[in-house]
Amino acid sequence: MPLNDHALIKRAQEDDDEHAFAELVRRYQSRLRYSLRQLTGYDEALADDLAQETFIKVHQHLRQFRSDSGFFTWLYRIAWRCFADHYRRRKPEQVLGASPALERSYTPQDRNDLHLDFAMALMNFSPEQRMVLHLHFHREFTHREIAQIMDCPLGTIKSHIQRGRPKLQKYLEAWRR
Repeated sequence: MPLNDHALIKRAQEDDDEHAFAELVRRYQSRLRYSLRQLTGYDEALADDLAQETFIKVHQHLRQFRSDSGFFTWLYRIAWRCFADHYRRRKPEQVLGASPALERSYTPQDRNDLHLDFAMALMNFSPEQRMVLHLHFHREFTHREIAQIMDCPLGTIKSHIQRGRPKLQKYLEAWRR
């Protein structure tokens, strides 16, 4: 019978059980990598690098996880920090706009891929807004969970969603037909 997250975390924390940690990575890496691809405009190499950096930090700090929130929420908080740190290190003109790899590969005939269109639409927002919109509309986190993940006031999260919704609707207009 597979162990639940709580049991795996306990084994990894108390016994340094690498198999338990590997199981946690296996359970969450696909969802995390997908989210990071969405946030980076489908820059798969960057998304993979950020996911790897996230799991390294999770491993280093797992003993500090206290179950105050769900593991998934805590994982996304670390991923947010890795994502935000990456964009803080870049020049301002590199932060907005789709990745060069995506711009080269994205053509109008790709318009049958809502996930790609959503990722392209997100590239029109700042990294912070991108994360809020992805977590809310795609991962369906609550406003409070997003505020916890991003260590940001609840009002700011609500504002990003309220301002971002009409812009997303405009960018994704083709999907409303």
